[in-house]
Amino acid sequence: MRQGSWIQTMKDRRPNILFIMSDDHAAHAMSCYGSRVNQTPNIDRIAKEGVRFENCFCTNAICAPSRAVILTGKYNHLSGVRTLTEHFDSRQQTFPKLLQQNGYQTAIVGKWHLGHGGNSDPSGFDYWNVLVGQGFYFDPKMVEMGEEKVFPGYASDVITDLSLDWLAQRDKDRPFMLMCHHKAPHRPWQPDELHAHMYEDVDLPEPGTLFDDYATRAEAAREAKMRMEHLNAKDLKVDVPQGMTKEEETSWRYQRYIKDYLRCVASVDDNVGRLLDYLDAEGLTEDTIVIYTSDQGFFLGDHGWFDKRFMYEESLRMPFVVRYPREMEAGGVNRDMLLNLDFAPTFLDYAGVEAPSDMQGASLRPVFAGKTPDDWRTSMYYRYWMHCDNDHNIYSHYGIRTERHKLIYYYGEALGAPGARDLPKAPEWELFDLEADPYELNNVYASPDHQDEVRALTEELAQLQAHFGDEPVHK
Repeated sequence: MRQGSWIQTMKDRRPNILFIMSDDHAAHAMSCYGSRVNQTPNIDRIAKEGVRFENCFCTNAICAPSRAVILTGKYNHLSGVRTLTEHFDSRQQTFPKLLQQNGYQTAIVGKWHLGHGGNSDPSGFDYWNVLVGQGFYFDPKMVEMGEEKVFPGYASDVITDLSLDWLAQRDKDRPFMLMCHHKAPHRPWQPDELHAHMYEDVDLPEPGTLFDDYATRAEAAREAKMRMEHLNAKDLKVDVPQGMTKEEETSWRYQRYIKDYLRCVASVDDNVGRLLDYLDAEGLTEDTIVIYTSDQGFFLGDHGWFDKRFMYEESLRMPFVVRYPREMEAGGVNRDMLLNLDFAPTFLDYAGVEAPSDMQGASLRPVFAGKTPDDWRTSMYYRYWMHCDNDHNIYSHYGIRTERHKLIYYYGEALGAPGARDLPKAPEWELFDLEADPYELNNVYASPDHQDEVRALTEELAQLQAHFGDEPVHK
């Protein structure tokens, strides 16, 4: 074979990329991660035929900021989306633009949640059709290539239908990158008719920390407004029965919440199966990287909460299962520390495109292949900016997670971030030994026995902030 023909053949063998992302799907609501409350057979199929990653974390556990990190490979202070109210500037460099410029067909279908109109519309996509704002579960309004339309049906089905339509019409001579972004299982957890009666006659297991009293934790944990008692009428969909004790009402609310949440997950799982079946039918399985993830984790009654935002494990950890038969062994489990910051350089690596020098993540390609570099990260930096927002009242904080410890600093200031309230709080610290205390119930920051860890982690936190170009808050 002539050299030119060989080079073209290798270029044509660049993998397709199918990136499926749900909204607020916790890893512990997936059976491949050992969920105690449900089954996700189609998502599990990706893990069984690929690799399940145990320690994939987000750098800011909230929807829009996480999406901006994924697109740009940069922390939020650089991508410009620190909170829900900051719109994404689509003129900046993103991995879809670079893939598109290098021969990939690109599309995004479903949740965008980064602003609409002007410079906030999706850019770098040959086709885009995205939900308006958070989107509706039923008959969602979507903006297709700039034109607003209503698409009859249930959002998870509609998004998958549109994704399959685009795949069917693609140029089969070029690789593709499709981002299929589900609304579900985001609040207010409205299931479709097919799954509406799941779990009707059973009580699902309660998390062991449902009645957490936050005894050793910072004030931020006690003041958060996302306990079971904060679920509203739209969330619960029926009136709360009278005559229950406070504990009984908490348990009742948990059952209402978790069952609707899991019903929404079941629809997503069904639709993941439809996409996998399409790849099989078209002979694309071997040549396609399939990823299932969520924009961050979620509290499933853990610590008595729903929602996310905190740096605690259930919120910080993202589900991340990947299948690519050409380079991955089936059925693997990986415990390396991955970040949503890494997704963009990874996709570019597989496409043979050099990642821009200002991307802050690292390609996961060697990790996927089971060849983790010796100098791979052993710690990560996190920051939540949306101080004391009206809905959830989570204090602004940043911190570091290592393989064993987590240090969190609640600096408690808005610092001008849009959507944050100017309601200063006294600074507080938390330190958790994740080996001895995996559920993060015992804050040992003030313990004399842990001062060596406090000093070392505080120093490493400052180093990470300097490395990523973020400013510490001195109080």
